[in-house]
Amino acid sequence: MESLQEVDFTEIVLTYGPNIVWAILTLVVGLWIVKMISKGISRGLDKGETDETLKGFLVSFLTILLKIMVFITALGMLGVEMTSFIAILAAAGLAVGLALSGTLQNFAGGVMILFFKPFRVGHFIEAQGHMGTVNEIQIFVTILTSPDNKTILIPNGPLATGSITNFSRQPTRRVDWTFGIGYGDNVDKAYEVIQRMLDGDDRILEDPKPFMAVKELGDSSVDLTVRVWVNASDYWPVFFRMNEEVYKTFDKEGLSIPFPQRDVHIHNQE
Repeated sequence: MESLQEVDFTEIVLTYGPNIVWAILTLVVGLWIVKMISKGISRGLDKGETDETLKGFLVSFLTILLKIMVFITALGMLGVEMTSFIAILAAAGLAVGLALSGTLQNFAGGVMILFFKPFRVGHFIEAQGHMGTVNEIQIFVTILTSPDNKTILIPNGPLATGSITNFSRQPTRRVDWTFGIGYGDNVDKAYEVIQRMLDGDDRILEDPKPFMAVKELGDSSVDLTVRVWVNASDYWPVFFRMNEEVYKTFDKEGLSIPFPQRDVHIHNQE
């Protein structure tokens, strides 16, 4: 009986021993290679100045994928039927994907945002009907802070596929105004007064030069358009300051700021 067990054990070792040894070697060497590849990818992303969040995600994802391939290869060397195993994994992955389709869409959108960088933390953007400063870019959502200090969470899926207006991407912005004067007022004098106010603000850039012209002959006013260029961070301070200065200065200079008027005629009928 003992000799029979010894024969069976010896046969098992001779039959499966080499496969086990090769599977262990494949596992050890494969995991070492995966580690080296992960370090190489990480160094390559560092040289390309890739975003830290995106770099961590890519390295982790590729490492897990390569490790799975190593384990599948090792199991195949042991004689495990991999066709059924892979079919089960595929079915499970499909079920999870269908259940989390919205989440996966947001996940993919977050990766696209981190990779293509349509905006960065600190940029002021308008997207999905919301405006605010980008406070944080997460994998599933982007967090904005509105001008009145509200926190806005936008799913990355629609954000990555929709239109985005980035107000901070360019270093300079153009400020536009429309000022109305009365039909009896002197247009050239209005230009002179406005130019004097523009010259008094150092935040307004000299190149490109400020632009002024008659925009429209309205129903109750002559509308002048004024355009200047400023640094992006100075947009709103310059915009509000100019509105206030025009309101205060036009009256002192004898320039009227008309408002819509309507004549009403009353007819008495006997």
